[in-house]
Amino acid sequence: MSDDETDFNLDSVFTEPPRLPSPEPTVSTYTRESVDDEEVKELRIRLVGSHPLWGHYLWNSALCVSSYLDQNPQLCKDRFVLELGAGGGLPSIIAALNDAEEVVLTDYPDASLIDNMEHNVKQNISSPQKLSRIQAKGYIWGHPIEPLMDILPKESETKQPRKNRFHLIILSDLVFNHSQHDSLLKTCELALTENAENQPQPCVLVFYTHHRPHLAHRDMEFFDKAKTRGWVCEEIVVRKYPPMFPDDPGAEEVRSTVHGWKLTRP
Repeated sequence: MSDDETDFNLDSVFTEPPRLPSPEPTVSTYTRESVDDEEVKELRIRLVGSHPLWGHYLWNSALCVSSYLDQNPQLCKDRFVLELGAGGGLPSIIAALNDAEEVVLTDYPDASLIDNMEHNVKQNISSPQKLSRIQAKGYIWGHPIEPLMDILPKESETKQPRKNRFHLIILSDLVFNHSQHDSLLKTCELALTENAENQPQPCVLVFYTHHRPHLAHRDMEFFDKAKTRGWVCEEIVVRKYPPMFPDDPGAEEVRSTVHGWKLTRP
């Protein structure tokens, strides 16, 4: 049988519809509540047009934790800050604007996410000094933290001892990833520095919304696990926002509420 006879031209039988183009990026504007400086009062956060990891939304929890950092700038000033699952990176940008010594914002190592975070950093931070102190990095939760630690200044270059690791870790709208609770806690345990005398206590800020009210008990398992691993868990913020997905099932009162918790080590 000749080669011509074995060519069944299956492309003409099993045709694929043309692939739709990826949605264009969107931009959300965030106005800082407690800042008078007009240059840094309004931030523009570009979001990827679509992403399976939900990086195309500016979540209410990110708005809430950003507001909390502006109200408590001592959590950031002269400190090392790490954000996991940063998405558009708003809380990390706020931390840098509040004079953090070094900020590392991370998300899944996907080029579109990392490039977008870098864009938002450059778009919203005009100070060369502050811009030099914030870096976007791809990172998978639960993996070794040495690549993140390598970003921090060496001991001779910083006000903080090199061994201190991170003083503040931000988790914004991540606890709905129930299968990742252990990985998130492992990274926090590896990355958070120890308590130091006469210094603000290192902490992890965990802000979230019960987007699926029928699974709220699964969200809260994160804190149950944290307590069994030695963390002290304290709810510090409860704030209402318009629900992100008005047509979703479940009580709107639950879906519109952001909860903020602080986790510390004894």
